[in-house]
Amino acid sequence: MSHETNDGRAAGPVVLDGGDRRCVRLLIELRSLVDGLAPGDVVHLIATDPAAPIDLPAWCHLTGHSYLGPLPEADRPTYALRVEPTGRATRPRAPWHLADR
Repeated sequence: MSHETNDGRAAGPVVLDGGDRRCVRLLIELRSLVDGLAPGDVVHLIATDPAAPIDLPAWCHLTGHSYLGPLPEADRPTYALRVEPTGRATRPRAPWHLADR
């Protein structure tokens, strides 16, 4: 994980290496990670699952975080998102469902 700035945000992107895990597991890990980050922090998710380019933007739309897109210069498939202050919580074991539903 990156060092923090004076305002509590990560100094650089926080990297979650999902390896070859499927998107269900990745979203559970991503949800847990995002819960501990400050608004404005950027996450780089490394994911080889072919569903990641579909599931990650959909999850960002559901939760209110900003999907920044794929990183074409990365060695492995990597996608970026920004944590937003208006982000909505999801269920811990089912991060594709909002917590209040």
